Amino acid sequence: MLGRLLIAGLVAWHAGMAHAQSPCPPAATPLTADELQQSTRDRGFLWRVTREGHSSYLYGTLHVAKRAWAAPGPLVRRALQASDVVALELDLLDPDIRRRIGERLADSHGVSLAPALIARLNALVGASCVSATALAPLRPEIQVATLTALAGRRDGLDPAYGIDLVLAAIGRGAGKPVLSLETPESQAAMLLANDAKQIGRLVEQALGDLESGKARRMVLRLGDVWAESRFDELQRYAQWCQCLDTRDARAFHARLLDRRNPELAARLETLHAGGKTVFGAVGALHMVGDSALTQLLARRGFRVERIVPP
Repeated sequence: MLGRLLIAGLVAWHAGMAHAQSPCPPAATPLTADELQQSTRDRGFLWRVTREGHSSYLYGTLHVAKRAWAAPGPLVRRALQASDVVALELDLLDPDIRRRIGERLADSHGVSLAPALIARLNALVGASCVSATALAPLRPEIQVATLTALAGRRDGLDPAYGIDLVLAAIGRGAGKPVLSLETPESQAAMLLANDAKQIGRLVEQALGDLESGKARRMVLRLGDVWAESRFDELQRYAQWCQCLDTRDARAFHARLLDRRNPELAARLETLHAGGKTVFGAVGALHMVGDSALTQLLARRGFRVERIVPP
């Protein structure tokens, strides 16, 4: 489920702010220009990729983060400043991208849940400080993914501070082109299931993870791994996430990461080949496994050097 946090985070960014009064967590507030320039600590995972006489950058991000983590550190900031283009999975500040995402996620194709699952889902929505009205039009698997994205909000992890959103804002503020490596349609095709029974199983598992606190624990651990740049631990994600113990979960994990990475690598290669220095930023889990973006770019002839952590 964590692999869906980019789009789910966008939904939560809007829906999750609907109830900001006590006892709900306070609404997120934008970072100031000074805050964006003052961070002295680099977080996440940054590589320099070099081919054809010039370098670009590849950054592993976190889609749901704490305010204290949102501003880039000095090495990431320097890479951003040196880049001509910022390339994200999706530019979530683009109104057209948001509109198209909304259309895809509300397209239920007759998907419905068993009454018992609906009751459990409604109970979680009521306890999650999220607008039930905003979630109601969405497909069931996106509703539970949104609740997962909000699972760490009382601990300070908020989609509004997602690193991709911050990078999109920084790129725009610097007058750099901000590009999407994917389309809402292509990403939704990977994220959404087509089989009603499979959707029911996935939703039931996600509800169990939320009810037991497992989803919150996994979101918090992934956040800490990212914030402290623990790359060795990130590489062992499949061993500790406790999220790949069913056939459905493993199939979705492969769709969300392994099957998307070749297209992401091809798009980054094309942008780099145009002579521009590209700052490519995608979820950190795309940097893990045999089909990691770093490995795919190395196979395409790039020299790959990790900068953060050194």
